[in-house]
Amino acid sequence: MPDTQSPPDAIVTIEPSLAGIVREEWDACANPGWSLTPKGPTPIDRPPDRPFNPFVAHDFLSALEQAGSATPRTGWAGAHIVARQPSGRSIGVVPCYAKTHSQGEYVFDHGWANAFERAGGQYYPKLQVSVPFTPATGPRLLVAPEAGANARGMLVAGLQSLARHAEASSVHATFLEAGDAAAFAESGWLERTDQQFHWYNRNYRDFDDFLDAFASRKRKQMKRERREAVAAGVDIRWLTGSAITEADWDAFFAFYTDTGSRKWGRPYLNRRFFSLVGERMAGSILLVMAYRGGRAIAGALNLIGSDTLYGRYWGAIEEHPFLHFEVCYHQAVEFALSRGLARVEAGAQGEHKLARGYEPVITRSAHFITDPGLRTAVARYLVHERAEVASLNEALKDATPFRRDLDAGEADRCDATPPSPDES
Repeated sequence: MPDTQSPPDAIVTIEPSLAGIVREEWDACANPGWSLTPKGPTPIDRPPDRPFNPFVAHDFLSALEQAGSATPRTGWAGAHIVARQPSGRSIGVVPCYAKTHSQGEYVFDHGWANAFERAGGQYYPKLQVSVPFTPATGPRLLVAPEAGANARGMLVAGLQSLARHAEASSVHATFLEAGDAAAFAESGWLERTDQQFHWYNRNYRDFDDFLDAFASRKRKQMKRERREAVAAGVDIRWLTGSAITEADWDAFFAFYTDTGSRKWGRPYLNRRFFSLVGERMAGSILLVMAYRGGRAIAGALNLIGSDTLYGRYWGAIEEHPFLHFEVCYHQAVEFALSRGLARVEAGAQGEHKLARGYEPVITRSAHFITDPGLRTAVARYLVHERAEVASLNEALKDATPFRRDLDAGEADRCDATPPSPDES
């Protein structure tokens, strides 16, 4: 479907599947300057302009489609925006889905849907610009370096045109980096904020150096917590690359489905997805697995970016005190330190992460609403919600475990405001 608002030297179309977009062209827009190898992301020839994000890689998104996890049958119908040059080469792409529900997004709009439908409107279908089932900040308006200064605006215009063509009530772009958030705001989209907890590497030498930044009582609690997590003879191992076997995925999938069934009623991902993403992105995957008596009893799945470790899923078939915190949070920090990564994003929610040295941060989303009445009501609501999120975020900064008696150099290192994901 052409978009008449696009520049004359490019045409914007809609692709229902990643299969219709050349992998190398998608990745040149999503992660320019990077090559995804069996050992993980590798710079092609010079330091890339932006970090590698594993979730927007063609391999990750196409695995969701091919496994049947993100398809029309599950309510995630591909409607990916593609901007092509007259030669046919892609210079800008957007991961976009037509949705018939609001599940698996982590930025909740059920209240908006219910209010609109009570007033006689039809909220679904809507459009979702995101990585399905993944509350991780990353690029959404994916442009090749040669695309030009107006490329982001062209993609935003394409989304608005698609909303009108598809008679969608709205478009929602979630977990945005600052540059993308600004591009949406310039086009008049509504801004929404939320909160997560991320760990930041303040040039720590190792985990003990990180703990030295804690207040004494908090440091002792953390050390005791880590000891008790493995006190029952639990052995924890890192698996990545070719070390991950199908047997490991079998074990992890059992953990994942147990947790997913209790949290959501039905896990979003199926067993085939893990095999596909493991086959294609093994070097970008970290499995933290816990064993007792040689048997796998718990595990956490992480994706490895060039500067960030992203924690995604956790599960266990045995209960042990503090094992969840050890496998998901402390081991993630240990791994990040070993790789020299700048931060750990540990997923949505969880004020319990504060005590483990994870800091409160603001996340951003942008919303385009076609009905004037609904737009006015949502805009009014978001003014108050943003103020509440900002106030809570400031209050939670005082709940971090870091010492208050640091000297000036240590304070700069440990208590500085975290950079936004696309500023570090």
